[in-house]
Amino acid sequence: MKVIESSLYAQVESHVETDLGHLYFFKNFIISEFNEGVEVNFNSFETVRFLTEKHFQNQPYGFISNRVNSYAIKLTDAPLFLKTCHAMKAYAVVTYNEFTEGVLKLEKHFFNFNRENFYSVENAVSWVESSLQINQKQVN
Repeated sequence: MKVIESSLYAQVESHVETDLGHLYFFKNFIISEFNEGVEVNFNSFETVRFLTEKHFQNQPYGFISNRVNSYAIKLTDAPLFLKTCHAMKAYAVVTYNEFTEGVLKLEKHFFNFNRENFYSVENAVSWVESSLQINQKQVN
């Protein structure tokens, strides 16, 4: 389910459309819905990275990839993503089919951070918010 079709849309603080797709910014997390067929690599992700840093201003945040479309991620860019997304404390992926789940299993070998797979955006949001609270308690 797309964010715009869900009850979450009422909580969106900002909605931006980029070359990669739609970004929905909330208080302490972002939900991305990238376009069908795009390639997400370190360079194409620059606008997303800039907007995320601007919105969260180095505060811990969660990233939810709502994979309503099929697209490619350049896995060899994983180390670059990890170095530049240091304030991201939780990464959730919402999948809608077995193929995307298989891709996610492959991605886990390249992206080593706090991440989980979900079948609904609402469950992903709950997990991200819980992870951010746990992270905050560990910092304090």
